[in-house]
Amino acid sequence: MLNKKIFILFSILVLAMIGCAKRGTITGGPKDTLSPVLERSEPKNGTVNFNGKSIKLYFDEYVKLKDVNKQLVVSPPMNSAPDITPTVASKFINIRITDTLKSNTTYSLNFGQSIQDNNEGNPYPQFRYVFSTGSYIDSLKIEGNIKDALETKTDNFVNVMLYEMDEKYNDSIIYKEKPRYVTNTLDSLTSFKIENIKAGKYLLIALKDNIANYKFDPKKDKIAFYPEPITLPSDQKYNLQLFSEVPAFKAIKPIQASGGRMLLGYEGNPKGIRATIKNGNEIIPSTVTQFPGKDSVQVWFKPIKADSVTVNVAKDNFLKDFVVKLKNQKVDSLSITPSNTGTLHPRQQFSLTLSTPLVKTDTTKISIVDVNKKPIAFKTEYDSFEQRFKFSFKREEEQKYSVTLLPGALIDLYDHANDTLSYKLSTKKLSEYGNLMINLKRVKQFPVIVQLTDGKGKVFAEEYSDNASTVEFIGLEPNKFTLRVIYDTNKNRKWDTGSFTARRQPEEVIYFGTLLEVRSNWDVTEDVDLGG
Repeated sequence: MLNKKIFILFSILVLAMIGCAKRGTITGGPKDTLSPVLERSEPKNGTVNFNGKSIKLYFDEYVKLKDVNKQLVVSPPMNSAPDITPTVASKFINIRITDTLKSNTTYSLNFGQSIQDNNEGNPYPQFRYVFSTGSYIDSLKIEGNIKDALETKTDNFVNVMLYEMDEKYNDSIIYKEKPRYVTNTLDSLTSFKIENIKAGKYLLIALKDNIANYKFDPKKDKIAFYPEPITLPSDQKYNLQLFSEVPAFKAIKPIQASGGRMLLGYEGNPKGIRATIKNGNEIIPSTVTQFPGKDSVQVWFKPIKADSVTVNVAKDNFLKDFVVKLKNQKVDSLSITPSNTGTLHPRQQFSLTLSTPLVKTDTTKISIVDVNKKPIAFKTEYDSFEQRFKFSFKREEEQKYSVTLLPGALIDLYDHANDTLSYKLSTKKLSEYGNLMINLKRVKQFPVIVQLTDGKGKVFAEEYSDNASTVEFIGLEPNKFTLRVIYDTNKNRKWDTGSFTARRQPEEVIYFGTLLEVRSNWDVTEDVDLGG
């Protein structure tokens, strides 16, 4: 009997332990996906005749602030940002106004995604607190979309701003003053909305404002502007194109880099720059070339015996003399780099880049032969700004070529000549490449530039059409391409950005939304509707 009682007691203990283990298992429960709820605000949202310095927001749960300095948009902008506390989880948020508010003005504070619940980080999206220092809340709004003028991807955190075109307005206001109203696209939007605006006439612009001061810096910021003043109220939607301006040309004092070379820094576009070197009244022959990867050009000259020279720099409206002291330094040596060796694809051009400017060419010392030693006719061209010596010749498929330059074929500014140079090139079967025919529909105007790019805007192939609606890309390496079409309004064969000063919009760019795949031995025809 005693053993039976012990067995029963033991069984009860085991069952109790199993039950405790089950009760102790954590299941977690459903995940909280609800945003915080604003229970009340002091003063209430939409208050008029506001004259206080503090606003409190009360929530139904503990909230935290995330990136509030980046997410909070105050319109109109204040000279000093509101002080938002606390910095730890709390059921309330305190907003302390540190600026002197304008009279009879509606203010809005858009918190973006910065107010989140403390546990799961669920945001209270686009919460706006609005108040007026006058007797009513302004209620007009504008909406629109923004995109990059050239690229497929548009910058995030773009300010969209309205400047009141009243008696104080002038063309330089965007460089010196903050706007009357502002919103921000934040980190995921390409559309915008500005609310609580009063009736009136405005300038509408957008800025990728890199130093966050609500003022346009052409050297650092992208800009978009609507070409005409807008008048509110209006139901129109406004489309803006964001672009980087090319600043007006400006030269920076040259510095000597070697015995016969100076580096000349610049702002703007260096093409067409003229640099005249003078030793007293004597003009020293010189040439200007690019300095790859740098905001500088190279000014080349033969070494002279002088303590200093004057460099006159001229381009567009810029004209300035610089005095440069000279040191006794060695001149640059000649080196020659081929654009490629090995396979030469159908759309590639063989060229040589020289480290020093080319001044003389002897084509009798240059030859191109095929694998059977048969001479191949060729032409050459020298790009003096890029220091590239280009070859063009008819190529056959599955062929091998040798390009040879005997000593003295190329002579540079310092009378340096090349040694014997030999380059081996080959071609593949044409069937290893593909062809793409583009039929352009509803073209607004010609000429157009048609480009095949990757997703980041790198151009793989380009064709120019003065009046033909069909554009052919022959001999493409297999790949997937993004197609873009540029309306070349000024007919200079390149895309041109805009200018706020000149009130010139960037040239229009249209992307074809579908990737175009080119395969080996394929002919692809694609209709592209440009929408008229």
